[in-house]
Amino acid sequence: MWASKRAGAVPGSVFALMDAAKERGRAAGHSIIDLSIGSSDQSPPEGALEALRTATRDPSTYRYPLFSDTRPLREAAAAYLHRRFGLTVDADAEVLTLIGAQEGLAHLLLAVTDPGDTLLLPDPCYPPYLGAAAVAGLRVVTLPLLPERGFLPDLKAVPGDVQPRALLLNYPNNPTSAVADAAFFAEAAAWCRARGTLLIHDHPYAELTFGDYRAPSALEAGLEGVVELHSLSKTHHLGGFRVGFAVGDRYAIAALAQVKGAVDFHPYLGIQRAATIALGLPDEVGRTGAQVFQQRRDALVPALRALGWEAALPKASMYVWARVPGLTDSVAYAVRAAETTGVAVNPGRAFGERGEGFVRFALVQPPEVLVEATRRLAGVQVQEEAQLLTP
Repeated sequence: MWASKRAGAVPGSVFALMDAAKERGRAAGHSIIDLSIGSSDQSPPEGALEALRTATRDPSTYRYPLFSDTRPLREAAAAYLHRRFGLTVDADAEVLTLIGAQEGLAHLLLAVTDPGDTLLLPDPCYPPYLGAAAVAGLRVVTLPLLPERGFLPDLKAVPGDVQPRALLLNYPNNPTSAVADAAFFAEAAAWCRARGTLLIHDHPYAELTFGDYRAPSALEAGLEGVVELHSLSKTHHLGGFRVGFAVGDRYAIAALAQVKGAVDFHPYLGIQRAATIALGLPDEVGRTGAQVFQQRRDALVPALRALGWEAALPKASMYVWARVPGLTDSVAYAVRAAETTGVAVNPGRAFGERGEGFVRFALVQPPEVLVEATRRLAGVQVQEEAQLLTP
């Protein structure tokens, strides 16, 4: 009765669907191996936690934080960007703190688009992108991410009559774990500038890279017409703290600040202090966390291949994207797996039409548990059933 058209347009939640399936698996007596949510199981840096503990005993942190209060975190973000990517940014005009990158994206779309504008969105993509687009009232045009192209979009294939207001990219990618190089971002930025399109790059996995690979920033192609969203949820294991920052084109950042000023304040000052400490830590600290995910990747991928599944060895992120032979209804398969084995994975169809036939594993359990999950999944029948979720 009271739901708005915006609320009605938001897709159903795969997380809610899988949560219910896990409960049924639990009720059937199965221990749950939850690989469906990309929430890091590692601890935040101790220095960041100590800064937060100290802040909770400081009464001056209990008030509403204002923009001026975010300066230390904005400066720490600018220093990190310079150290890591060689970027020079204005901490006052080109950096804005966020209550998590997911919040930042939703508000950014409200800030830089009008209802009816076109958003170019990869398929498959992180499901909340679709929700943010729906809330903003945008027309979504999808860009297929195909295995034969390394899950990179073909911008040359965008029809000439499509006039996008924004293009949203995400590399290292969720769900596919694909990566992009600096040349790709230079091409994407030039393509966007030629059309008056804002390039938005969601970059939460910037430091979760393996071996010699280091993820570039889209801002290396220049700040004009580009906004990048960073989060401390993955790289510093601060997911529940909800803190990140947006950086890039000063006019887009100013618009984002105006929208955010109407609907929220900034993160709690204690969390800002923790994030400031985390961003200033040596790079080796973040690399330690990445090595944990790399070890898990190295355990899971061979075990999946032994089942006959197709799974590439990711260079980054905290996911493995696997194609299941003969799978035509990944949603029904994921629900059945959780109910009958206790193993919860994310169905590929939840990420878009191009995700059908795949499932996504989050590397949030130790190697031996990941191998046990594949052992259980070996007994789950792959069969066609009616779809349970339509994103």
